[in-house]
Amino acid sequence: QVQLVESGGGLVQAGGSLRLSCVASGRTFSDYAMAWVRQAPGKDREFVAAINWRGTSTYYADSVKGRFAISRDNAKNTVYLQMNSLKPEDTARYYCGARRTPVVLGTDYNYWGQGTQVTVSS
Repeated sequence: QVQLVESGGGLVQAGGSLRLSCVASGRTFSDYAMAWVRQAPGKDREFVAAINWRGTSTYYADSVKGRFAISRDNAKNTVYLQMNSLKPEDTARYYCGARRTPVVLGTDYNYWGQGTQVTVSS
């Protein structure tokens, strides 16, 4: 089992920035590929970004490419999502997910946190 706890969400104006964190526990963090997905009210979960176990490869949805950056610190069992130039359409609950390698560019992850809310005002 892997337990994931997200933090860092909040209310921000359009054009602003937030940094989300996700701390993992329970298993060897470096064994897992990690991802961020989001879900807006009334919509399906949407892939945002993913990173391989070493942190050497990153992947992004077209909608966030160039604005968001995913990274990880295996010594701290933490994955981050730096979000810049936020738009109102980025408003959603953001979840981090974990799965044994390889990385999946979607929502097919085995473990999920409880999520953190991001609201971007116009």
